[in-house]
Amino acid sequence: MLDRDFTEVDMRRMLEDAGGYRQDVVEGRWVIETLHDLRPWEVIVEPDSLDQIVVVITAYAVDR
Repeated sequence: MLDRDFTEVDMRRMLEDAGGYRQDVVEGRWVIETLHDLRPWEVIVEPDSLDQIVVVITAYAVDR
């Protein structure tokens, strides 16, 4: 998170304000489409049904 200049609070906000999602190329993972600092970002997540949580794998700014 520090390398990409966002905090846990920023990540929670990005997930709350997500604009869309799609399946990732890795089975069982999803790409969350969102914004951070008015720029498009993608957050890769993997649901953990046993613990009923979503694990954030990585997040990155999208250059379009």
